[in-house]
Amino acid sequence: MIRPVLLATAAMLALPSVANAQDRPRTSVTPYIEVSQTLDADLKGGDTVTYTSVAAGVDAAVTTARINGQISYRYEHRFGEGHDLGDDDIHTGLARVDAKLTPALTFEAGGIATRARSDIRGAAPGVLVGNVDNVSQLYGVYAGPTLATQLGVVNVGAAYQIGYTKVETPTYAGPIDGQRLDYYDHSLGQLATATVGIAPGTVLPVGVTLSGLYEREDGAQLGQRFEGYHGRGDVLLPVSPNVALTAGVGYERIEASQRDPLLTAGGTPVLDGNGRFETDPNSPRRIAYRTDGVYYDAGVVWRPDRRTSVEAHVGRRYGSLSYTGTATYQASKTVGFAVNVYDSVQTFGQQLRQGVAALPTSFVSNQDPFSQQFNGCVFGTSGGAPGGCLDSVFQSITTASYRARGVDAVGTITRGLSTFGVGIGYANRRLYAPTGGSGIVVYGDEDESYYGQLFWARSLSRNSGLDVNAFVDYYTTQLSGGEGTWSYGATGSYYRNFGRLSTTASVGLYSFKVGDLSSDVSLQALLGARYHF
Repeated sequence: MIRPVLLATAAMLALPSVANAQDRPRTSVTPYIEVSQTLDADLKGGDTVTYTSVAAGVDAAVTTARINGQISYRYEHRFGEGHDLGDDDIHTGLARVDAKLTPALTFEAGGIATRARSDIRGAAPGVLVGNVDNVSQLYGVYAGPTLATQLGVVNVGAAYQIGYTKVETPTYAGPIDGQRLDYYDHSLGQLATATVGIAPGTVLPVGVTLSGLYEREDGAQLGQRFEGYHGRGDVLLPVSPNVALTAGVGYERIEASQRDPLLTAGGTPVLDGNGRFETDPNSPRRIAYRTDGVYYDAGVVWRPDRRTSVEAHVGRRYGSLSYTGTATYQASKTVGFAVNVYDSVQTFGQQLRQGVAALPTSFVSNQDPFSQQFNGCVFGTSGGAPGGCLDSVFQSITTASYRARGVDAVGTITRGLSTFGVGIGYANRRLYAPTGGSGIVVYGDEDESYYGQLFWARSLSRNSGLDVNAFVDYYTTQLSGGEGTWSYGATGSYYRNFGRLSTTASVGLYSFKVGDLSSDVSLQALLGARYHF
């Protein structure tokens, strides 16, 4: 659930923001085709496979007074060589755009296509080449308008968003440790918000904001439905030119429900042709999660200068203590850091759309095919929008609703010919499912993940450069058959341009370890050529 914004905060801390856009308008559209040869070698004595890839894609960006956006999309077909590797189609891309239709009305849209880990208990491939298990191709899109205006001394805001998420069947054949989890299919979600508020010192000494929110998501699996109604009031009290205290109280009603899977005579779920659970048409609707009542929090807002902003809240919600907050620091146009502490009840589709919506409209997109997956941290190109991490979304793809708690931190630095990016975080999910009825029960089980990512790009000349990525992830779960899983590795690429033709040489080293099993270590290498139109 998206926390309503305190409109009065911006008025109380009325300092000019640092522009994120370029100084002059620009538009670029660069389609391309690419051919590459890849080797994937298991260094523990396993298979070595090679394959040829043919890809087509487009990189486009626009920055004007009214529109800011970027899209990077790539379709790849892999021709497997020999019986060890079959053909495969892969879609990878990210798009974000904000368009200012009028001074008060903005339209926002975004989309993502990537591959991500399916079951948190299984393999944890970090470099998605060769034969990879426990991975699903997925797609997500969202769009909607936002209104922000003023009626006298009253600030008025409203927004609507609709989004769709689709996940294909994962690349492993059977259950883990005998426990079969359902496969995510697709969902349609909607979100509507409205706010009214007054700034401190206009009508009252304190700022006051009233807000409401409605959200709903309908999932294809087992007739799943998530619906939430939220309303709250907030007050903001300035205690100095740079510090304000805030407190809020609200009422919310959230309900997640689904039906039972159809069972065989032996009591196991019936699967369709794609391996997903069939829904029992005679099953009643069962409650997976429900909350109905009052919640509250209090916090502090600190903005010592136009480059620094910190907001922290603590309260009681979802039956326990709840902590949320944000912090941003923009040292310059090209140096910035951001931290986000979150706590909300979610579905996978909702969290994916919120994660994409939080990404900048100008982001780093490099030519390294081993790392350009958009399933980890995405780094921005300016200090005002340093980026965001999607690792908390992609730690696994679950059909269950859950309480998502964690923290993300991301930073980007551009110095001369070099660009650095760093992202770290922790994510916890408490899963919800019906406690009665038939099928697989995961209620109360928790998933956790820790992750870190480093990025470095260096222009060696006008026509050549280096890209380096390194990552480490750790996953653990209370689900049956789950053990701690490590995943870590590094990739590097050298590119050189010859007019419209560019060449790339990439190498990667990757390892993952599940529980007490021996670690898997693999080496990847690629040579490719890309022609830009």
